[in-house]
Amino acid sequence: MKRIVIASGNPVKIQAALNGFRRMFPDEEFTTSNVSVPSGVSDQPRSDQETLQGASNRAHHAQEKVAQAEFWVGIEGGVEDGGAEMAAFAWVVVLGNDLQGKGRSGTFFLPEAITALVREGKELGEADDIVFKRSNSKQENGAIGILTGNVIDRVKLYEEAVILALVPFKNRDLY
Repeated sequence: MKRIVIASGNPVKIQAALNGFRRMFPDEEFTTSNVSVPSGVSDQPRSDQETLQGASNRAHHAQEKVAQAEFWVGIEGGVEDGGAEMAAFAWVVVLGNDLQGKGRSGTFFLPEAITALVREGKELGEADDIVFKRSNSKQENGAIGILTGNVIDRVKLYEEAVILALVPFKNRDLY
């Protein structure tokens, strides 16, 4: 059984990581543990690069904190303000003992009411809760779930990015 350390206590990120590994490696068995580690970036990353850095930092900090594992996963959600629109997405970094993979989720654009609150300094999850009158949506379906009527929720969005980050591990001979 291979051990995955997920650099978050958020149940959405834990489930997304486990789902992604199971889909990419259906013949393997996995056990997960999670650790709370700093991202080293803003609470709400505001660029593609800052979001990627947060995911990378989380994966590396998890590896430092829990050395006995096969994989360490950092997932970081972020936004990028394009002026007229604000995009939302996530980065995933997976570390192995001898390899690293990165994957980015799909991108979607936020409604103006949420964009305005994020521009005022609120985190995306907090802005979602205010606009949609919810509580702790970032540990549930998140903005993407709310906006798509759960056709895609945060688990599904992040799961795809985990799968993309696992491409080098699935194709070791090419990487």
